[in-house]
Amino acid sequence: EVQLQASGGGLVQPGGSLRLSCAASGFSFSNFDMSWFRQAPGRGREWVSFIDNAGANTLYADSVNGRFTISRDNAKNVLYLQMNSLKPDDTAVYSCARYRHRHFAGQVASLDQYNLWGQGTLVTVSS
Repeated sequence: EVQLQASGGGLVQPGGSLRLSCAASGFSFSNFDMSWFRQAPGRGREWVSFIDNAGANTLYADSVNGRFTISRDNAKNVLYLQMNSLKPDDTAVYSCARYRHRHFAGQVASLDQYNLWGQGTLVTVSS
């Protein structure tokens, strides 16, 4: 079965850290660029970060740049998001997504550029 499964969410205090994982199965993970998105309560889905298939190039939303790091292990078929210096505004359900293009076509923040989504994992930043 082709799927993405995110994990690693939880409750963390402001200033703390968490590492999210997204396990891919049923397709050639190393052939696809990937992204993390998040959706805060009462808000739309927001793009967080992008990584190319080789892990050589990354992009970040301004709101997380310098605090979050996206990475991947193609041998294990896993995508990661290391989140440091967490803020209450980072509270959201985080999801991973597979970029639908086999070659970079831009528009990484647009939902319609992705053709496979994992279920989300909830991150709550609160004291």
